[in-house]
Amino acid sequence: MNNLSVRSSRLFLSPQVARWYAIPLRLIIGYGFMEHGYAKLARGPEDFANILHALGLPASTLLAWATVLVELLGGLAVMVGAFIPLASVPMALVLLVAIFTVHLPNGFSSIKLQSVTAAGAHFGQPGYETDLLYLAGLAALVLGGSGPLALDQLLRRSNETSGAVRSMPAPRSTTSN
Repeated sequence: MNNLSVRSSRLFLSPQVARWYAIPLRLIIGYGFMEHGYAKLARGPEDFANILHALGLPASTLLAWATVLVELLGGLAVMVGAFIPLASVPMALVLLVAIFTVHLPNGFSSIKLQSVTAAGAHFGQPGYETDLLYLAGLAALVLGGSGPLALDQLLRRSNETSGAVRSMPAPRSTTSN
């Protein structure tokens, strides 16, 4: 058993395998943000602006549209692995506002099963657990990088290639006059 444990830890801790951690994080965080942004857009940003106004936030219409854009564009950026450190700042701000204005009074747990009836399960208001998970995932991507198959890597390689081409001296003419 110990030998299996050692072998499996070497496999999963190897740099070749460990670098793939970012893909499932990018997919779930990116999709989650985009889904929330789309839901706000589909219901109408005015409805979300009314909620923000009821929470006492200033410039609720502006904040509603900003939140929708952050969730849609930030989610897309994370999903494709582009500009994650930059995109994470407004995304984290949206999460922190959600924690302190909505979820904190509901406690930590995001799943609050209240009852189960013939119609199905009934849940209470979610706490801030999921927001913290999103923040942790964003922090992991910022600190660990966007991983393989990321647009950032393609852009970096493209810049390195074009930079190498530009820095090469122009070919000399071999013909004499």
